[in-house]
Amino acid sequence: MTDPTTKVSEAPTTTRLTVAQALVRFLAAQYTERDGERQRLIAATWGIFGHGNVAGIGQALVEYPDEMPYLQGRNEQSMVHAAVGYARQSNRLSAHAVTTSIGPGATNLVTGAALATINHLPVLLLPGDTFATRPADPVLQQLELPYAGDVSVNDCLRPVSRYFDRVTRPEALIPAALQAMRVLSDPVETGAVTLALPQDVQAEAYDWPVEFFAERTWTVRRPAADAVELAAAVAAVRGARRPLIVAGGGVHHSRAEEALAEFAAATRIPVASTQAGKGSLRWDHPQDVGGIGHTGTATADELARTADLVIGVGTRYTDFTTASGTLFTAPGVRFLNLNIAPYDGHKLSGTPLVADARAGLVALTEALLLHEHRAEAGYVTEYTDDKERWEYRVDAAFEAEDIDLRPTQPQVLGVLDELVTDDDILINAAGSLPGDLHKLWRARSRDQYHVEYGYSCMGYEIPAAIGVRLAAPDRPVWALVGDGTYLMMPTEIVTAVQEGVAIKVLILQNHGYASIGGLSESVGGERYGTAYRFRSEDGTYTGAPLPVDLAANAASLGMRVLRAKTVRDLRSALAEARDADTPTCVYVETRTADTVSGAPPAQAWWDVPVAETATRTSAVKAREEYDRHVAARRRHL
Repeated sequence: MTDPTTKVSEAPTTTRLTVAQALVRFLAAQYTERDGERQRLIAATWGIFGHGNVAGIGQALVEYPDEMPYLQGRNEQSMVHAAVGYARQSNRLSAHAVTTSIGPGATNLVTGAALATINHLPVLLLPGDTFATRPADPVLQQLELPYAGDVSVNDCLRPVSRYFDRVTRPEALIPAALQAMRVLSDPVETGAVTLALPQDVQAEAYDWPVEFFAERTWTVRRPAADAVELAAAVAAVRGARRPLIVAGGGVHHSRAEEALAEFAAATRIPVASTQAGKGSLRWDHPQDVGGIGHTGTATADELARTADLVIGVGTRYTDFTTASGTLFTAPGVRFLNLNIAPYDGHKLSGTPLVADARAGLVALTEALLLHEHRAEAGYVTEYTDDKERWEYRVDAAFEAEDIDLRPTQPQVLGVLDELVTDDDILINAAGSLPGDLHKLWRARSRDQYHVEYGYSCMGYEIPAAIGVRLAAPDRPVWALVGDGTYLMMPTEIVTAVQEGVAIKVLILQNHGYASIGGLSESVGGERYGTAYRFRSEDGTYTGAPLPVDLAANAASLGMRVLRAKTVRDLRSALAEARDADTPTCVYVETRTADTVSGAPPAQAWWDVPVAETATRTSAVKAREEYDRHVAARRRHL
């Protein structure tokens, strides 16, 4: 019998920690789960320390190294890119956090945050902030605004974040942290999440309820289709004679590739893909017709022009996909939009089917099989023959008749195409490469094609490759970069070397902004300011190429570098790089493509407004061409 005078010891209900320590402990206990698979929501934290976070988050990471792995970055923007690459490769089920100091460190996050939010990819941003208690005003790196005392540079992150909060009191961290996890794990709302942390609050102690640190599992939902919307969708498909599927990034996010393949095989409806959706079907799947839109294939774009029903699956219908509203031109064309986000499901005045991509495709397939619905045989023969003709054009672009000459850019891709297997992952974001890749690349697996084209951010490729490799440590990961992109952000090469992350960087040197140079020429800009050359006597950048050695630069950052002067050299160098177990760079100077070895031109238009009045002949002619295309634009109502 217990002595009533004896006190029974009870487990403590609170624990005293700083705000930063509590946040790290909290993050270490968060998990996501989908389809029975469970993983850490925040797997690691990237950080660069300054006075705004070194004594707070920095000290907390030192305090709890086992709970929260730390990754050292060199540039705040690139740390976000690395985190985004990790999240995409992890199917958005696991993410990284990024911490910076207040001031330039925080504002450097904005570009990466915009990229994450536009692409619906989760990343947690933890920038330091100015003092909440205002012991001195202003403090170092504080933005002063005469009309508002509570604004800091971190407010720049509000429009590019899916959730933003400033934790000005310790107890405010609890609801803010829970809301941050809700958004990061939400398949509709996810993107950049910002918790701005005043540097004095980070270091302040508080008695935290122990429940705050209990493990939490956030279920990533797969909402099913509404019965009424599903019936309308089935009726739309059954009533179409020339249907076309447009597969977007949502197919990958949902892991709906197998469901899409089964739907396409059952119905024989052709599947075109956006930049984010490429790889939804293997390139050799009978229903795969390649990329669509301005950078798409002739096969897909001609099908789009004649389609009477466009079935968008997980796509945002950006202007590159719709050719700025000029691609889907058949009289009476209708849209059926399967999308987990109602906002995207209602675009182009389409019939919405608001559901998870995989769940929606499975339901559609089952319903159409009951009706034994399939595309007409003549339609199948038409796109099959067109696809075969396009592959001949790809072969021609890839082929190098003389392997002892410098390669064109498509020939570089052709050599890589010969080398890779299903395991390889290719990363790109900007320049002329996205267009060539979208038209020409033969995706062999669901995640081989990793082109960030929601924001098309120069400098994304190298840090993203590090993030992807961290998520897929046993797979060859290639960062494909032009010289313009390389010069934007090569700094994370140092991180790859430091951490032994064996990425492969392929640098294509063409002495300038090749993509914008071509665009400039087409809109009457005469390639002004797009070449990396010395000034000529007339003041233009038309002199000799700059004596810049990007290979030497990569080597100076610690990377092993292989130089390739010819197609023959390139084959050897790429094979050696693929087998390397250390960060390795292949450098090749490309030549201007001729009519045989160049990539096929754009198969659809893209709207870049041209000067309405000008005296220069190039601009006048470009405006005439612009007016011709604009006349074909349609608003789908």
